[in-house]
Amino acid sequence: MRKLIVLSLVALLVLAFGTMAFAQAKKEEPKLNFVASGFIDVISEYMMNVPQAGNSTSAGGGTGPGNTFFGPPVAYMMPAANQAFNKKMGYMETRGRLKFDAIMGKEMMGTFFFEIDSNRWGDRLEAGLNAQRNRAGYWGVADRAAVEVKNMFLTFGMPWVPVPITVQGGIIPVGIRPGAFLSVDGPGIQAAIKVDPATIKLVWMKALENRDWAADDADLYAIEASAKISTMTVGGYVLNFNMNSYPVADAEPSYASNVWWYGIYAAGKLGPVNLSADLVFNNGKITDRRDLAVQARDVKLSGWGGLLNVSYPWEKFNFGGALIYGSGADLSKTSANGYPGSAVASGSGTSSKVGAFIIPAGTEGSVGHSIIFCGAGINRMNTGYEQAGSSAHAAATFGGLWINKLFGSFQVTPAYKVTLEGMYILDTSKKGNTIGNARKAPFGATNLRDDKNIGWEFDLFNEVQLYKNLKFAFGGGYLFAGDAMDFWDTARSKNVSPKNPWVITSNLTYSF
Repeated sequence: MRKLIVLSLVALLVLAFGTMAFAQAKKEEPKLNFVASGFIDVISEYMMNVPQAGNSTSAGGGTGPGNTFFGPPVAYMMPAANQAFNKKMGYMETRGRLKFDAIMGKEMMGTFFFEIDSNRWGDRLEAGLNAQRNRAGYWGVADRAAVEVKNMFLTFGMPWVPVPITVQGGIIPVGIRPGAFLSVDGPGIQAAIKVDPATIKLVWMKALENRDWAADDADLYAIEASAKISTMTVGGYVLNFNMNSYPVADAEPSYASNVWWYGIYAAGKLGPVNLSADLVFNNGKITDRRDLAVQARDVKLSGWGGLLNVSYPWEKFNFGGALIYGSGADLSKTSANGYPGSAVASGSGTSSKVGAFIIPAGTEGSVGHSIIFCGAGINRMNTGYEQAGSSAHAAATFGGLWINKLFGSFQVTPAYKVTLEGMYILDTSKKGNTIGNARKAPFGATNLRDDKNIGWEFDLFNEVQLYKNLKFAFGGGYLFAGDAMDFWDTARSKNVSPKNPWVITSNLTYSF
């Protein structure tokens, strides 16, 4: 009887502990969670001689050519009939972004990111432009096909390797120092590898898959490494854009390009100040693919850019300054697009070299330091003379510019902040200008004037937190234009100075 009782107890213990062990070994299946985030904004713009950033379409008339290594970057700012030169412009615009994250534990996530734009309230149809994209504000039939898929990708960890690795694949966002260098969305794969104290990021993106049976596609490769050292993050990167079709949209490629970028940066708190510094160089070439006899007729690309931003927070104040420099092109050696065989902008001859600091094709980043020239956050960086880098490399953001800036902000109340900034902007292009296209005697089309003074810009911004998720910003900027902003008026055969550019803007944003 005792044996039976003992054996029964042993059996019960084995069963109990066995069940507990099994329960501990069996992991609970992660649950699927959906998380939504995004924003909706309403922006007003009222201005003179200030274009929409990136050469976007203007209801003021005409579009900018884009994809240029030097100015004038915005056609509708030129003195011509039915264009916006010296005319006041006013419009409203709206953007909405909606992001869905399908999260499955810590190991897996899928993301859909949508964007809806109305470039102008009262969007209109224009010949040669997409009748749906960015035109959610079309009157009467507002149900446009204006929903854009900005991103669509999966993110997962790799727990079976000895170091933490996170991989993203699909239509992904890629940013490498966005305020100074690269910010782009597109198809590709990136992996972030954590090796304390460093993080290494590997990127491959397919910018163009043209004919599947021909070597005419375009690929971007990049590696970035960074490490946190005390209160500073330091890093560097190398990026190669090998484009067998140049520009990207060329279905029958006439040109190819192979360009490299090398950059270093540091950001963080250094003693009592906040510091951000970038230095990046580019080199490479554009090659004519059309005829073997002219394969040696390449255009060399070589430029550099740098950015230093320092601020000192003190109680409710924040004081600081910035130095921003982008090398400019020598227009006696460079054509507007830089293609081999194309005529130079100044003097005679064909394009042989581009010395301007350029950014990769497709980059949407903005330096964000000037509402008139390089975009400012108050209006979603939606104004500025920066050139578009859509389908070809361009001297965008601050290529051809030298900006010297001082600023100060004051947190008047917990909900209200005011910022004042002033800057002197110079032109770094040679044998011509980055923005203007004034001529010198004899007044031939390729006898361009070389000026340095773009002007003094002053900006005032106000930010009011109305509710936790609702923010209202308003303000503007005024530029005392210098000689480097002068344009050639073809109709009157003379150089003309634009009225001083100015902009007044407001932005109401609900974030969730």
